[in-house]
Amino acid sequence: QVQLVESGGGLVQPGGSLRLSCAASGRIFSINTMGWYRQAPGKERELVAFTSISSTNYAGSVKGRFTISRDNAKNTVSLQMNSLKPEDTAVYYCNALANNRYQGTYNNYWGQGTQVTVSS
Repeated sequence: QVQLVESGGGLVQPGGSLRLSCAASGRIFSINTMGWYRQAPGKERELVAFTSISSTNYAGSVKGRFTISRDNAKNTVSLQMNSLKPEDTAVYYCNALANNRYQGTYNNYWGQGTQVTVSS
């Protein structure tokens, strides 16, 4: 099993910044992609950003404001969020596609979520 633990959420004023971090632990052989999703009240969970070995992708609504970074040696991923808006308010979930042995099946793992609230 793989565990993902997030940290860094909180309350911030519009225009402010927050940094989310996520650490993966457990039986890990390799991680293909790591990323962040979010879910606002009454809405479906949506992709924010993810990074693989060869590419990084962002949702259009956060492009230019958010930056995802990954440390492969430490199995961590971070999300630097700048110029935050009230519509960024949501529970943010870390996600990883990982396997636990050579040529093993990749499974999808989720963190418990961390609340980000943007309000004055």
